[in-house]
Amino acid sequence: MNKNLLHLAKDVTSDNVLKEPTRKGFGRGLLEAGKRDANVVAACADLTDSTQIGLFAKEFPSRFIQIGIAEQNLVTVGAGLAAMGKIPFVSSYAAFSPGRNWEQIRTTICLNERPVRIVGSHAGLYTGADGATHQMLEDIALMRVLPHMVVVVPGDSLEAERATLALAADSRPAYLRLAREATPVLTTEKTPFEIGKAYVYEPGEDLTIISTGTMTSVALKAAERLFKEGISAEVIHVPTIKPLDTTTILHSVEKTKAVLTIEEGQIAGGLGGAVAELLGEELPVPMKRLGVQDVFGQSGKPDELLEHYGLTDKHLMLAAIELMTRKGK
Repeated sequence: MNKNLLHLAKDVTSDNVLKEPTRKGFGRGLLEAGKRDANVVAACADLTDSTQIGLFAKEFPSRFIQIGIAEQNLVTVGAGLAAMGKIPFVSSYAAFSPGRNWEQIRTTICLNERPVRIVGSHAGLYTGADGATHQMLEDIALMRVLPHMVVVVPGDSLEAERATLALAADSRPAYLRLAREATPVLTTEKTPFEIGKAYVYEPGEDLTIISTGTMTSVALKAAERLFKEGISAEVIHVPTIKPLDTTTILHSVEKTKAVLTIEEGQIAGGLGGAVAELLGEELPVPMKRLGVQDVFGQSGKPDELLEHYGLTDKHLMLAAIELMTRKGK
């Protein structure tokens, strides 16, 4: 890793890198947001401990509502709280919110532009053995298409903490996507986070790797392997998928003339789709998208699932080499 960027991202190529679930960072961030502003309130659909909203509930019981297993009611209550000037965070598993209550999110939150922060925990393949029903892979596409909706996918627990605080200060409807299992902590306390900004974590000249969420650590590992093969890959971390930081992406692609995206979800309508839409209109170049391709998840350990769906640094490296062939290098 380029040593000049250590204030942005740590070296995650070591097997001893610290790991923590992104949902843990959300829990800490929400607690801090509650301490800073008495208008911050929270509600949950019977998954208080799992989603880590329990830290807030314990500290501020009068500002917490346990809705029960009623996800459609969960977001509707959130919309009402926002209408009364509160700063609501509502949490459940992503398979149920936004999976079960998308219409209520669309109508009561987005249509009325209510700044409800919807927290979808246990998203993606890191949900592991819970299998296809709980491995929500379609949530980015579902939420990205909604007018007025901000979509944030933190790269690690520290960024999830900063993202939660940023969302508490933002006045738009938002979706925060979190993972169940521990993933590498790749940022530091000094790493910046701003809604709508993407960050170059590794500079490069030959191709641009654009990643989000848990896949950014994979992208950094792949960049290290590619460097040993004589390929200089620029890694851009995109924690905000909507609004997309078009300036940072276009600036990189103008230089490298090739793009590889990777995400832990369906490639249809996700990060790769957003980047393809941008480049299709502004700067067509050779591109390849890695992600889950039109299939559901299945039960297994996270590492086994990432290998099965081709979302490891090895697969990313091979895809990059193939892309370089298309580019003509």
